[in-house]
Amino acid sequence: MGDGRDAALMSPTNAQVRHTRRALGATKGQLQKAALKLLGYVAAVALVLKLVPGLNQALSSLQQVRWQWVLGASLLETLSEMGFVLSWRSIVDPQDLLSRRGGGRRTGIRAAWAQLGGGTFVPGGSLGGVGVGAWILHRFGLSNELIAEREFNLSFLNTAVDALALIVFGLALATGVLSGDRNLTLTLLPAALAALGIAAALLIARRAPTLAARLQRDHSRIAKAIATVADAVDDTDRLLFHRAGTKSVLGALVYLWLDVLVLWSAFIAIHAHPIPGFGVVVMAYVIGALGGSIPLPAGIGTIGGMVGMFILYGVSHDAAVAAVLLYQAVGLLVPLIGGAIGYALLRRHLGPMRRAAGERSAG
Repeated sequence: MGDGRDAALMSPTNAQVRHTRRALGATKGQLQKAALKLLGYVAAVALVLKLVPGLNQALSSLQQVRWQWVLGASLLETLSEMGFVLSWRSIVDPQDLLSRRGGGRRTGIRAAWAQLGGGTFVPGGSLGGVGVGAWILHRFGLSNELIAEREFNLSFLNTAVDALALIVFGLALATGVLSGDRNLTLTLLPAALAALGIAAALLIARRAPTLAARLQRDHSRIAKAIATVADAVDDTDRLLFHRAGTKSVLGALVYLWLDVLVLWSAFIAIHAHPIPGFGVVVMAYVIGALGGSIPLPAGIGTIGGMVGMFILYGVSHDAAVAAVLLYQAVGLLVPLIGGAIGYALLRRHLGPMRRAAGERSAG
């Protein structure tokens, strides 16, 4: 069955070209909205910083940031996003189907960047990104079942890596291996919850076939959803602990740790004193990013979550606000530019395809 589906995707047809053109049009709209929201985000941040007296110090810190740091942070963020692209290609398009159906050798890379660019501003955090990615892939003609399976695998892998980071760094802070707040509520408790979450996911995945079979007759859609999630958990387990998932895991690690490094270096850029330890930054980053699940535009939920966590960990209010705003600006700008470039390259490559398709139709 899989071979037949792959073979059908290898040779471009007029219908496939139309699918691709619709995908490009949809992606263009997402990137335009992202650009407008970025402008709105910058304007809103500038207005808030000027109108709220308590944030004057944060504004002053941002004004002292040197362009060399911005350039270096942008490079780190680009490498981080390339980690996501590596995982995306290894999980979502491992057979390189998008390229084989006539889009060019780098179609998968460009589609991954388009997902990053279009999903950055969609409310809902990583789930919003999954939705945008699924939408783009559907426009390219991939089946909904295949998209759901692979996008969930990608999302679960990134979530698992975040959870493992919470466990390791939470325990390291709680035991004093790393310097920082040793409050068990802020260190051991998040680590324990992350461990319980992983254990619960594995337990549910093992029992999912039985539960899905019971629900199949009366609630087929629910049964199918349970089976899809269970398969994603099993596949994530396989990726993490077997050699076959090396590229996927490497990409997820690069995606996480270089992004954390950008946030940590933001405190250095604003001359924060004292600079929070790397362990504290990791904990505030992972836990605070959960605020991105709140349906607010321009990553405001993420900003509020990270700033709040840094304050709980003892970082000064002004330093936390300035560093997170600086980090978020880089984190929004890089995928937007990368997504726009990916879209432009797709458009340029598909020009000859459209002409070739027209010639075949005329013949």
